[in-house]
Amino acid sequence: MTPGLQDQEVIYLVYVGVALGVFLLVTGLGQLLTRGENAAEARNRRMKMIGRGASTEEVLALLKAPEDSGLLRRIPVLGNLAREMRRAGMTMSPAHLLLFCLLGGVALGLFAVRVLPPIQAFAVAIGVSLLLPVAVVGAKRRKRVEALVAQLPDALDLMSRGLKVGHPLNTSIGAVAKEMPDPVGTEFGLIFDQVSYGDDLVAAVQEFAQRVDIEDVHYLAASIAIQHGTGGDLARVIEVMAKVIRGRIAMRRRIRAISSEGRLSAWFLSAIPVAIYTFTSISSPTYFGGVIADPLYVPMMSVIVVLVVTNALVLRKLVNFRI
Repeated sequence: MTPGLQDQEVIYLVYVGVALGVFLLVTGLGQLLTRGENAAEARNRRMKMIGRGASTEEVLALLKAPEDSGLLRRIPVLGNLAREMRRAGMTMSPAHLLLFCLLGGVALGLFAVRVLPPIQAFAVAIGVSLLLPVAVVGAKRRKRVEALVAQLPDALDLMSRGLKVGHPLNTSIGAVAKEMPDPVGTEFGLIFDQVSYGDDLVAAVQEFAQRVDIEDVHYLAASIAIQHGTGGDLARVIEVMAKVIRGRIAMRRRIRAISSEGRLSAWFLSAIPVAIYTFTSISSPTYFGGVIADPLYVPMMSVIVVLVVTNALVLRKLVNFRI
């Protein structure tokens, strides 16, 4: 192995370590600024805040913050960041998150400027530092939504049993908030706090459906709104909904298991071109670098990138099913 190749590999490892360090720094600062409660004090975030003496108004203001309507909503990629952070259960301000990411991007750019021109180095660093939080927030949102959907049938069963023994609907919702863990306990606790604070029950449940944007929760909100206006056996409706949601969860898991081979093939086929280009550039820098000045290089590479991205999108569409 040539000394130049060894130096290049060391540089790549240094940059990977710097990027990982910046990411850990940003996430660590975010956790320090947004979460200080002990998990053993209560079973969900709402109960933790109430246990620390927070009032109902403070709980609603923090856990149900209003949507950002400023300049951030006009940015194409970051316009929905505030809404996605709420769905992910993050109470940190989007402006603070972007500030930490920009500081991390500047730190990354100071290291990248050693091998790239200054403008390109900082452009790449800022781009990575802005796209990375979007990906992290999206992953946390999907994880929280999956947890909420998994807990929803048990919450509905608890509500149904409360209604059958004669408890009011708001009391049954309060029992779910007290007995169930986060995230469903926190969300139902917000409904209970809103109603206790003077809000209409139907409006609070519909706002919950809009906040989490889950199809099953929209059905629940519609059922409560109909029962509130016309009457009916709400306990029976909620019990049937719990059974339907359990059936859909079981079907999703079965389909996911059946399609696992196709999803793995899609990831493998999408990663092959990127892996080939990366390893070829590392092992033989002159393989692509020797023809980079050719007039056809940019058009051909553009066509290849478009085809690779199209292939990845088509394969993802083929192996993802909506149930």
